Amino acid sequence: MALYILSADNSKEMEEISEELSQHKFKTIEKEDNYILMKKRRYGNLLIHAICLVTALFFIGIVIFINVAYFAYSFLWASPNVLITTETVGDDGKPLEFSNMDEILMKATAIL
Repeated sequence: MALYILSADNSKEMEEISEELSQHKFKTIEKEDNYILMKKRRYGNLLIHAICLVTALFFIGIVIFINVAYFAYSFLWASPNVLITTETVGDDGKPLEFSNMDEILMKATAIL
């Protein structure tokens, strides 16, 4: 699971970013005064699932395990997490590395 960090100047800007991500099907996981943690669940590409199922039904049954592995990868590891925060320094004292919105949305809609 990748964690992407977005910077906000105040709580109002955090809410605006959160609302924009909600329009792209991100769900709020946790919310505090200085941060909002959001996640988008990915289930994999429907076309890839359909091709694997048809192949498993008519040709090779082992392909169903590939389909299950692809779903598990998409659901557990490829689902992006987004932390929207007003903080600029991490717990260890090092500055945080921020992502941009385009990078996050591209990851959220990627096929693999």
